[in-house]
Amino acid sequence: MLGLKLPTDPRWVNIVEKNIKDILTDHAFCEQKATSTAISLIVSFPEYTELVEEMIALVKEEIGHFKMVHDRIIKQGWTLGRDRKDEYVIALLKFFPKGGSRTTQLVHRLLYAALIEARSCERFRLLSEELEDKELAEFYKKLMISEANHYTMFLGFARKYGNREEVDQKWNALLDFEAEIMKNLSKSESIHG
Repeated sequence: MLGLKLPTDPRWVNIVEKNIKDILTDHAFCEQKATSTAISLIVSFPEYTELVEEMIALVKEEIGHFKMVHDRIIKQGWTLGRDRKDEYVIALLKFFPKGGSRTTQLVHRLLYAALIEARSCERFRLLSEELEDKELAEFYKKLMISEANHYTMFLGFARKYGNREEVDQKWNALLDFEAEIMKNLSKSESIHG
């Protein structure tokens, strides 16, 4: 369903279970970054009314998810840790060249967002199915269901605003590129790493 070319190594869940505090901190910042991405798209492309409307709704949803994760951190008696670089996103951003027309920039940003959401959804599914802590597994199942349509929304907007054939070629190439990135990840206590 998600179109990912390389699934996450299931052993990643073992790393997560030994580092719940770290994964929750990383997850909280992922939700914050998703909120920031939606706001950035509104600021950068205000003339796309339908996109702006969807991003407004997404901001509300993602900041709500941030609060849910933050509440879980507090419930454990912890505080939100420091944000770390997301090596996955840093590597992913090297795929498309800088510059191009506004439409090209928009399409590229939408494709990045679609892929990040797809990988997050895949990771949430894995956590919901494999975590020994059933309460935390249920937490991730609810988030997975909630987030499942975000990647298709971003991909749909990319196809709407760009040339469909070119967008699909870029999307498939990006999926291949991401699979290569994933070969070196799934070894740390982060949502994407």
